[in-house]
Formats: sequence, structure tokens, C-alpha cells
Amino acid sequence: MNIVIIKYNAGNIESVNNALMRLDVKAEITGDHNKIRNADKVIFPGVGEASTTMAYLKKEGLDLLIPELKQPVLGICLGLQLMCSYSEEGDTRCLGIFEEQVKRFIPEQGKEFITKVPHMGWNNITNLKSDIFDSSLENQFVYFVHSYYAAVGEHTAAVCNYINQFSAALHRDNFYATQFHPEKSGTVGARILENFLKI
Repeated sequence: MNIVIIKYNAGNIESVNNALMRLDVKAEITGDHNKIRNADKVIFPGVGEASTTMAYLKKEGLDLLIPELKQPVLGICLGLQLMCSYSEEGDTRCLGIFEEQVKRFIPEQGKEFITKVPHMGWNNITNLKSDIFDSSLENQFVYFVHSYYAAVGEHTAAVCNYINQFSAALHRDNFYATQFHPEKSGTVGARILENFLKI
């Protein structure tokens, strides 16, 4: 199987690659359009800031390539946010694969313990509606690090609750995305990656 991890100006790429290696899966990290287009599966990870990252994607033509991909594509963390229509972070027009918009968590006064931003650590996911999940993953805990979130909408494939409900995962056609980090989510995250690779 030919697996490509999209190389661009966002972190977390090596972490994802290491997670795949633990599954005995070899991936190529590349920004080459032909290699991305011809891959069996594409992973679009990311840790960074939306507006500067979108500027880089546009400079490299990846903003046009990614939405046109026909094979299964998995966005992770910032990857999910960039696949949405718009992000409040830097007032950024994103790729528009998902119609959901990305908003910043607003802490609630008087609830300091549960309203720290960023949302960092383990939290459970529910209402699973995608083939990257299976019934054993309902209500399991996965690892999050983010200050912005995708609102719940038509393409929500998993829900998490922190300050308010948000999309822990999105799914539309051949495009999948998780706000959490499957590569940092232990055996649960490994199961999700395996499910994606089996699609």
C-alpha cells in the first residue's frame, strides 16, 4: 500500500510517521503533487497556525490539489481545521472540504478548572458515525491539544464536549478528519489509524 503524509510547514509529521511505523506501515513524507495524487491513502497532519499554513498551501498549490483528491484522505488536528470552510484563527478562508466553521474556545467565567484554553489532554468521543470508527471506540478517550474547534454540523462524525460540544471528527465522502491526535492516543488511536488504512 502506498501511503503519503503531506509535507508542509506544520508540525507533527514525524509523530504521525512514527505511529504508522509502529503499525509496520511505511509512509512517504512528500509535498510532490504527483506522489500525493497517486497514493493509495493520504494523511494531512498538522500543528500550527491557520492563516500562515493556508498561505503556504496556496504558495505550493496544495490548496487546489487536496480538495480534488479521490482516495481516502485523513486530516489530523490543524489538518481538520484547514479542511473546513473558515477559521477564526487569523480570519482564514480554508479548503472548504467540510462546511463546518472553526471557532475559538471562549472560557466560561467562574469555571476555571474546566475552561482552560487550550483544551489539552484526554477526553472521550461519542456519537461515532464513520467507518474509521467501530462500536468498540464509542466513549473511548483520545488525546487533544487545541484552542480552536470545528462546530458540530452536517459532517460531524464524532462529538466531544469541552466548554461546548464540538466536532471531534468529520467525514465527507473520501475525506476524514480528527481534531484529536490518533498518533498520540495509544491503542485507541492505533485502532483508528488501522481502520483508516483498511478503507
